[in-house]
Amino acid sequence: MNEELTQLLKNFFDTSLLNRLPDKYEGDRIFSSPIIGVARGNDPIFQKYKEIIGSEHLTPFELWLSEGYKRLPSSNLRIISIVFPFNEKIRKESMNVKKCLGLTLPAEIYCIARNYANPFKKKTCEQVIEFFKVNGYRAAAAMLSDSFSIILNKKFYSTWSERHIAFASGLGTFSLHEGLITEIGCNIRLASVVTDAPLEINTRKSDNPYGNCLYYSKGTCRECEARCPANAIDENGHNKIKCNEYNHKIARKIFTRIGPILKPHNRRINWKLRPASYPVGCAFCQFGVPCMDRNPTTEI
Repeated sequence: MNEELTQLLKNFFDTSLLNRLPDKYEGDRIFSSPIIGVARGNDPIFQKYKEIIGSEHLTPFELWLSEGYKRLPSSNLRIISIVFPFNEKIRKESMNVKKCLGLTLPAEIYCIARNYANPFKKKTCEQVIEFFKVNGYRAAAAMLSDSFSIILNKKFYSTWSERHIAFASGLGTFSLHEGLITEIGCNIRLASVVTDAPLEINTRKSDNPYGNCLYYSKGTCRECEARCPANAIDENGHNKIKCNEYNHKIARKIFTRIGPILKPHNRRINWKLRPASYPVGCAFCQFGVPCMDRNPTTEI
């Protein structure tokens, strides 16, 4: 079933019109072919995330129950993490930055791609859920669930971290800029689905959460720090508050330029549904760095 699911996703990435840039940007694909990882529902790491991330972070079992499914042994659950790699053209153009009234702006093609990623990721999760349903199994996705929320208090996190789910699924490790470095790099988006289908499990190569990062593993690099215009990265890691504030500045500026072709996005903050926003992202720390499109520690 793992192979069937992988082929389904590849076909969907190839054919879905949601995985396309507007004609103004030549209608190219936003994401190249996906990769997946699978974790077991009773992996102790999911309980540990409540300590690392926050007590509100859901375990796969809690997400399962929140969707109205009946209780079952958590060992019966599987968590599929899906990596969405941005295509080469987007990455290449995004290495060139522009300044406008003292603000460093990302390439328009990335802003569009990052914005269009949200509806495509949701549709991908729906396709996966339908695949399991047709095969006689049940499934749920956090990004489609009312239980998913951004938590803003003294910290800044969510009730379901796709990066941490991907780490648990053996797809990569974290970095100084806090993105996930997979074997095909950190310039990616992520989504995940929980199911009771008996998929094969991916074994994590290591429980070292920073093994793929040159800074943490070798004490070198820090190129992401140099590329961050918000000064949100230093030897202590990534400051989410500074990063988020700079993202809002970028979003306001980009919206005045290409607002009519951006897609709205609704999300919950502290479980309250907020008015639609038009996220475009930043990701300067992911472009033109050694981990952009590969695991830089592989050759070491």
